[in-house]
Amino acid sequence: MTKSTLGLAVIAAIPMFSSVHVLAADEAANSIEKIQVTGSRINRTDMETASPITVIGDDFIAKSGFTSVADILSTQPSAAGISLGASSNNGSGGSATVNLRGMGSQRTLVLLNGRRMVSSGTGADSSVDLNTIPVAMIKSIEILKDGASAVYGSDAIAGVVNIITKKDFEGTELNVEGSRTTKGDGNNYGTSLLHGMQVADGNLVVGAQFSSRGEVIQSDRSFVPAGQSSFIPQGTLGGKTYEGNGEFADRTTSYDFTTSSYAQTPNDLYSLFTSFDKELDADTTFNVDLMYTRRDSSQQLAPQPASVDLLTANLDNEYTNAFIVDGELADSLEYRRRMVDAGPRIYEQTTNTYRASVALQGVLDNDASWDVSATYGRNDSKDKVQNSINASQVEQSIYANQAVWFSGDALSRDFLTANDSIYTESNEGGNEQFILSAGYSALTDNDIGYAIGIENRFESGFYTPDLITQLGQSTAAQQDPTEGDYSVQSIYFETSMPVLEVVTLEGAARYDNYSTFGGETTWKLGATWDVTDSFMVRSVLATGFRAPNVAELFGGNSGSYDYLADPWGNEQDAQILVNYTSDADLQAEESRSFTFGMVWEVVDGLSTTLDYWKFDITNAITRLDVQNEMNNCFAGDTQSCDSVNITPAGDLSNLSSALTNVGSQKTSGIDWNIGYTADNYRINLDTTYLVEFEQDDIDYTGTIDGNIGGYSKIKSNLSVNYDLSDAFSVLYNARFIRGMSGDYYGESFSTDNIIYHDISMTYNLNESLKVTGGMNNIFDKEPEEVLGGNDMGTVPEIYDVIGSRVFASINYKF
Repeated sequence: MTKSTLGLAVIAAIPMFSSVHVLAADEAANSIEKIQVTGSRINRTDMETASPITVIGDDFIAKSGFTSVADILSTQPSAAGISLGASSNNGSGGSATVNLRGMGSQRTLVLLNGRRMVSSGTGADSSVDLNTIPVAMIKSIEILKDGASAVYGSDAIAGVVNIITKKDFEGTELNVEGSRTTKGDGNNYGTSLLHGMQVADGNLVVGAQFSSRGEVIQSDRSFVPAGQSSFIPQGTLGGKTYEGNGEFADRTTSYDFTTSSYAQTPNDLYSLFTSFDKELDADTTFNVDLMYTRRDSSQQLAPQPASVDLLTANLDNEYTNAFIVDGELADSLEYRRRMVDAGPRIYEQTTNTYRASVALQGVLDNDASWDVSATYGRNDSKDKVQNSINASQVEQSIYANQAVWFSGDALSRDFLTANDSIYTESNEGGNEQFILSAGYSALTDNDIGYAIGIENRFESGFYTPDLITQLGQSTAAQQDPTEGDYSVQSIYFETSMPVLEVVTLEGAARYDNYSTFGGETTWKLGATWDVTDSFMVRSVLATGFRAPNVAELFGGNSGSYDYLADPWGNEQDAQILVNYTSDADLQAEESRSFTFGMVWEVVDGLSTTLDYWKFDITNAITRLDVQNEMNNCFAGDTQSCDSVNITPAGDLSNLSSALTNVGSQKTSGIDWNIGYTADNYRINLDTTYLVEFEQDDIDYTGTIDGNIGGYSKIKSNLSVNYDLSDAFSVLYNARFIRGMSGDYYGESFSTDNIIYHDISMTYNLNESLKVTGGMNNIFDKEPEEVLGGNDMGTVPEIYDVIGSRVFASINYKF
């Protein structure tokens, strides 16, 4: 087996690798064309590197019924923690993210054709909203499961997702798709048009895509428990309900908030994209990529829970006499009311994301290559919250209309509108990015490859909350504006050299100078050893870093209602207000990663990879575990009390959590990939075994929690593609998640192992027309119950809360 063929064995072992790309790989084996592999800047003639990479092809994406990049990535065994997506109803802002290794979406770098994507969402965002990338333009997705800061700079601590778009395309391709659940809701549909042609001696590809995702209400799923909120429509004063004639009684009812909350959030995506490639001469190529995506999304939560502290001096004796204890009356009493008469909270976002990239690439007389590029990205957002409640106006209205508010009767919307208790919260934000880069890559006659380059990058972001929210007059959490920017200048060097006939060393170093905190140097050292013609050993040791982003540096106070257990028992609900603060003096996170593995072609068509990986982050930008600090404070640790700004007696009114560089993460595990390809079928198995995940000295290995998500010890994907004929094929997928354990309010619980089964069939009616249909979660497997889960009694980002879904698509080429 030649070195290039062993590189193809690496790819053969990659799960979900489509037949289209296998053919492309075969062509590469018979060609001396130089390519650039994700994770390296060196143009090389072979496919293998020391770093493990997973490739997902467009053929597999189409057959699986995936309609978003987030859906594709969130099902990968290498994903853990929480990745925002269609079922993230509370706090997502409609964005979708990827979280490799569970180390946080801000530690996974997302590239488009090898260049950074602008952070996107509702403003001052720390990661890329994957909704901005239309599936129709994707040729493949490459996942580098290794630290790559020495090659790409900040944010590539946990790995890199590189999305490769379709180029060199001729003809027209129309795709129409749709899906719905077997319960008759959650209707999704979309269409895309792709056209490629020769223009001005170059190849022009233009495309458009529209997709619409329908809603699903939480209470429409039988497994969802009724919500138990102490904020009830009748209202309470001091935790009691008014019985009339000056009498109050303990609250005996609760409010079910699941009847108006989404299990699947609706959105509409509109995308336009184009690329133009032209050879200016025999040695120089010009490329332009343009992309625009508009997202109209919404989430819906139960009507606003309003909490207002009322001055007892301003209340009639009829309503305060019941609260006199030993002749004393408190200065204030808390009034709570679920504002059902205002209607549900409807969160709406309109985001516009633009990206333009221009590049020149060339080849010199010595066969070296060079490139210069400019990339500009911008994201603008306007978001609203309908039926928000102005706490200040509610307070004044209560003083003026005590009998109306305390009676327990329904309030008319006209009454609430007349005294300005209801308003529409309007916020806006955005992100901007501009990158200039230049690189040079060469491969010498003795197979020593090297690359050197420079880069200048500018990043900015802002988020301006509604004025009422800024002033703290809303019943929602108070939030300050965020605005800031920074620039970074970088230089990198990378090399790959054979030291023996069968051993190749790889090295990289990069220096980044930030306007905010100074310089950071990272390096990488890797090696591959072709032990035999069919067996290769590989390893990488690397350092990495993540620079603090705009929100972490320049964000003001921001309130968040977190799920917490009050050990003093003072709070009536599990959602407790925590004030989040930023710090302009934050330093960069630092990391060290290590991988060691092997690639083995067992027999013809059967290949496997086995990789051990380990990541260690220090100086991590984090917030102290508020729950842990509360528990320690309750146990008598006054330092823990001070760290989150609470009193030893359990006064949580100023509970806060500041960003600091005191965090840490340690995680390790094993990835095992095996693939078998025969004449008419392909089998791929991708498994991740989590050995350890520890954050801030707390072990989360094998656990699940409503705040941090799930860290299952074993996650595995199996795909079997069987070609019954040249025209008809069947794809079966199975996704396994091992059960996890958890603790809520001191009560231990565990979830069972779960397997999701998907199946689809594709029929080529002729060379132009292809029909695909299938069902995901064919046995309608319900999610596991998670005590204290972040929604629906579970964690929707881990388990399928929608149920069985049927899908179909028609693809026509002409």
